[in-house]
Amino acid sequence: MRHPGPALRVALLGVATTLTGFALLASWLGAHAYAYDSARERATARAGGVVVADGIGDEDDIRVRWRDRAGHEHVQRFGIYDTGRYTTGRPFPIAYDPHQADPRGFPADPDETAAEDDLLVPIFLAGVFAATVCGVWARRGLRFHRTARRPGRAMTAAVRCGDRRSATVWQAQTSWLVLAEPERPGDPVAWQRVMWHPLLDGWSGPVTVTVHQRSRARGPVVVALADGTRLVPLGRLRRRPPGHVLLDEPEAVRVDLRDSFLPARTATWPARPWWRPGALAATVAGVVLTGGSGIAAVAFALGGTSVFAASWALSAPQP
Repeated sequence: MRHPGPALRVALLGVATTLTGFALLASWLGAHAYAYDSARERATARAGGVVVADGIGDEDDIRVRWRDRAGHEHVQRFGIYDTGRYTTGRPFPIAYDPHQADPRGFPADPDETAAEDDLLVPIFLAGVFAATVCGVWARRGLRFHRTARRPGRAMTAAVRCGDRRSATVWQAQTSWLVLAEPERPGDPVAWQRVMWHPLLDGWSGPVTVTVHQRSRARGPVVVALADGTRLVPLGRLRRRPPGHVLLDEPEAVRVDLRDSFLPARTATWPARPWWRPGALAATVAGVVLTGGSGIAAVAFALGGTSVFAASWALSAPQP
């Protein structure tokens, strides 16, 4: 039997972009975390700083004025955890490297590790996200192969395309198979969402298929066509039409609304590329959340690109 080529390619793309994005993000932040820790270890001199401003930004950072041994004054912003202790006018001990001409200050309090955590925590979160995405794909693949090995029974299936009611998802259009008993092809008994396959576009009317199911419960089914093509299921088998999806009519064909107003074979530019809303949202969020920091901006770009690509692949995209 044939493997689900398009579904497999989408899965490999989703896993590859997720792992690549995680590797780049971890390398970028890990290198800066190592450099920060190395610099802090060389900060052996101490200076008495004074908090000149507190409650800065969403993280309630503080601004500290301090002097090094050479008498040079520095005003530096720090991220801290103990915001109730370090308020305006209170002392804030500083550690710095005495061998530097223009030293960088570090919190002398070993418990104040906000700067390190800002570099390390995103790596941990990205790792959790990458493991989750890979786990979802592994679960889909394992469930598909285990279900496809079960004995099959003949049914009829018709293709229905639907649009999700929610406008926040990456891919609004979905493909559904409406299953019915061979004796009553016009009386559907189940609905199964599947990943897109080229054969779905040319599907006209109910056809006889082989349905594989692990049990009579609400688990997904694997539908095999006459040529051996197996369609990858998404979600559980439904006994009623999905309420969150607007399904087209059985005789409907996937068309572009512009075909109703333009002559046939008229070349047109797409009104809105599929990637534009996500790219615009990522750009705006990056400017707001990174606060102009170069390290954070690059990290946000790497992480955002990986999340966008992984989410797009998980949504079972359709051309």
